[in-house]
Amino acid sequence: MGGDERKLRNLEAVARHLAQATPEEETQKVSTDKKPSWYRKLTALGPLGVLLAFLLGKLKLIVPLLKVTKLSTLLTMFLAVWVYAMLWGFPFAVGFVLLIFVHELGHALVMQQQGIRAGAPVFIPFVGAVIAMKSLPRNAYVEALVGIGGPLLGSVGALACFLIGWQTGSLFWYALAYTGFLINLFNLIPISPLDGGRIVGVISRWLWLLGYLVAIGVFLLTYSPILFLILLLGLFSIGRTIRGPGSGYFKVNSQKRLAIGMCYFGLLILLAVGMWVTGQSLESLRPPME
Repeated sequence: MGGDERKLRNLEAVARHLAQATPEEETQKVSTDKKPSWYRKLTALGPLGVLLAFLLGKLKLIVPLLKVTKLSTLLTMFLAVWVYAMLWGFPFAVGFVLLIFVHELGHALVMQQQGIRAGAPVFIPFVGAVIAMKSLPRNAYVEALVGIGGPLLGSVGALACFLIGWQTGSLFWYALAYTGFLINLFNLIPISPLDGGRIVGVISRWLWLLGYLVAIGVFLLTYSPILFLILLLGLFSIGRTIRGPGSGYFKVNSQKRLAIGMCYFGLLILLAVGMWVTGQSLESLRPPME
């Protein structure tokens, strides 16, 4: 009888425990167990990882990724990763190409929001990636929005790499962040066909002249063949760029010009600061010279 009484008391204790558990608690337990693996890996990085996982879950970035990703994009992405992997190794090549993809995704999302038909991103090794517009922007303001969308989202991607590097102390993530800041800063040089050339047209077309002077100065310092090609393409199309598609293309009110100008120069400053801070972190992690 003693054994039966103990069993009965144990069953009563289990029943009381189950009765105290609320449906919300049970649901929370089930939902926590069903979190995807990427969520668990991010949250394991600490507070910053938890914040990043929360933002990714709320923004549901996977939806626009799937919308703009097509076979041509995937094939050229794999080609770009293969080419860059021979220079920098596979992990960095994957990260580098994904940073470019995030940049192009920024353009694609703005074009979709503005009703501009466009093709899928196509990757070209040592050049970057391009998205072909199948319809023209309505005016210079809309073109500026499309132009700034890429560097803006690309800067977010670079910042995410920096935060992971800061949390983990990883040289890999810092190097990837520095590269991301550099890519987006380079794209803001105000010459066509770079993003900066698309943006500054609505601010002042005189900035194109300043952009060419800056680009020529950078070329004389680096002798970059890619920059030389960009300068040639810009010179061949400078007349068409200045005229625009129509006579009223550059007629934009002062409020919109001011907003684009603040975003453009603000992003320039933030990217430059991001590069400097990331460079300092890389220097501190570099092994001392013997």
